[in-house]
Amino acid sequence: MNHVLIIDDDEVLAGLFEDYLREEKFTVTTCFTGQTGLDQALTGQFDIVILDVMLPDISGTQVLSALRAESNVPVLMFTAKGDDVDRILGLENGADDYVPKPCTPRELIARIKAILRRSENSAQPLEAQSLQNGPLQLWPQQRKATWFDKPLELTSTEFSLLETLARHAGQVVDKNTLSEIALGRPLARFDRSIDVHMSSIRHKLGAQQDGHAYIQTVRGKGYQLIK
Repeated sequence: MNHVLIIDDDEVLAGLFEDYLREEKFTVTTCFTGQTGLDQALTGQFDIVILDVMLPDISGTQVLSALRAESNVPVLMFTAKGDDVDRILGLENGADDYVPKPCTPRELIARIKAILRRSENSAQPLEAQSLQNGPLQLWPQQRKATWFDKPLELTSTEFSLLETLARHAGQVVDKNTLSEIALGRPLARFDRSIDVHMSSIRHKLGAQQDGHAYIQTVRGKGYQLIK
């Protein structure tokens, strides 16, 4: 059973989601303040964290930044409907995805399952089924990556995006395909999630000697990883 941590000060809404998640055979723990939630998230006992942006003590964005300094546990953020600033800040700070409030329990559970599917590890040894493109080496089953032989720290969503580009190195992959694979949903109109995740990956990879990025934007089409 997957263990879900909900960090949300809305006790009524959190209770509703708890009930639905338990019906779906999840184990659920709920915290109502950011600091308590952060302390719990850092214990390492959770498979995914559901984090609200608006909290009574410290913001969800602050919780996420502190969590990402020590953990790559998947994080799904609650954001205010239509608030692009919160969404972008969350993604830039390492959230795997977001869901706008109000949302239905069915949508929340679908998003959780999509994130968990791509973040599950395999028992296969690290050396098995590696994927390499130049200085990039990926082990998809273990969700591990190295860049110039050094560990590359990626969120689950970032790993899925980079793996997709690596499997199609030198080819353009459109944003909708990337969204379907990495986020588990079609790309919505005006949704900048893929762009923000790509910006984060580029930052982690750095630039080539000539100053160009390893991941190229093909305007109006998508992205490609140079071969």
